[in-house]
Amino acid sequence: MSELDSGAGTGAGTGAAETGAGETGRSAHASRRTFMSKVFFASGATAVATMGGAGAWSALADDTTGTADATASATPSGAPSGGPGGGTGGPGNQSITEDFFGLTTDGRRIDDLFTIHSTKVATAPVISAANAFLAGLTDTQKTSTQFTVHSTEWRLWSNIDSYDRQGVSLADLTDDQKALGTALLKAALSAEGLETAENIRRINQAAGEAIDNTAAFNEDAYYWTVMGTPSATEPWGFQFDGHHLVVNYFVLGDQVVMSPCFWGSEPTSMEIDGETVTVCHEEVTASLAFINALTSAQQAVAIASATKSNESMKAGAFSDNAVQAYEGLRADVLNAAQKRKLLAIVEAFAGRAKADAAKVRMAEVRAHLSDTYVTWAGDTADDAAFYVRVHSPVVWVEVDCQGPGPLAGAYGASQGDGPTQKHVHSVIRTPNGNDYGKELIRQHYLTSPHHR
Repeated sequence: MSELDSGAGTGAGTGAAETGAGETGRSAHASRRTFMSKVFFASGATAVATMGGAGAWSALADDTTGTADATASATPSGAPSGGPGGGTGGPGNQSITEDFFGLTTDGRRIDDLFTIHSTKVATAPVISAANAFLAGLTDTQKTSTQFTVHSTEWRLWSNIDSYDRQGVSLADLTDDQKALGTALLKAALSAEGLETAENIRRINQAAGEAIDNTAAFNEDAYYWTVMGTPSATEPWGFQFDGHHLVVNYFVLGDQVVMSPCFWGSEPTSMEIDGETVTVCHEEVTASLAFINALTSAQQAVAIASATKSNESMKAGAFSDNAVQAYEGLRADVLNAAQKRKLLAIVEAFAGRAKADAAKVRMAEVRAHLSDTYVTWAGDTADDAAFYVRVHSPVVWVEVDCQGPGPLAGAYGASQGDGPTQKHVHSVIRTPNGNDYGKELIRQHYLTSPHHR
């Protein structure tokens, strides 16, 4: 299916001021609409051929005419100025002009990894919370926030501070609207996941204050978008997107796909109002525990380099179609204790979803454990900067200790210094086409009688 989103808007606003604001937003994103129109005409036919069947054409019609969702945004998404791509969310060699395909090892997807089935995950609370959040928005806010489930907006996330995001920001919301957004995150995330999200924002604010630049670095420059209409039977999802924090959350019935998710911080620990606030500690600690549980012979296979560069991430923003062969140590040679430590790296990410969704995710990961590979760069000391990647047919995790960035001054560092645990970027993805629940969407439109 084409990923162009040109859904119908929510209709007239509540007044002239709202209508004017909507027109201003549409004008500001005119170049993005033009860009995505070119993408559609260049690649739409290929996307439909991949989707296949009458259901695919129905899905395409939904994208181009807005019939899928009468309240979806009329403003299509385009690439950011300067060109998308790169592991950090900045310019690079990836392009949103590519149809979504997903992470692969060789440019070919493995079939039959993901199916539509009951998982017994309780999705009713997140559906209710999402509907309440949307109901709390003004017509203009809703028009800016809601897109069709096929929208390219899913893929237009970035972890960098200066990225031009769509949706409605926390800064644009009233206290009551913010509370509804928090309730949505609380319904989707575990207590640990919610705390991590909140602390990333708190550190972003405090670090911004420390370098006297809260215009760029603050706790409110985080944006909401909703794809589709929250439903117990139809596919939909939401995205929460900002500096060092991106949550993509897809729902189809009682199935949840929470990927890609980006978790990071600079610094990873700060004193805020007399309290030490720390984030990204779980993935760092779990990674070091695993590498140090290996024998010297196993480490020789797993460790690709004893040093690391300032940035090593392979599948950050705008890298949905990255091709990366398996590298490093295969998990089938690990003993039981080592396997548990390897799984703990993934659990640090999966555990940020509700317990029932995390349990389903980890069962999926365990089912492919023998086909899981781990590669490492850097030292293995407790305070060492390192890079680790866990890669299987169904999960991709990266933890990357990076060099000091724009918030270096908040912790006494300078840009150009070497990589450090004080600046961590990490990501979890679902390879072989199921990031954003894309494979489940494809199957839904092919198999559901009302879409045929």
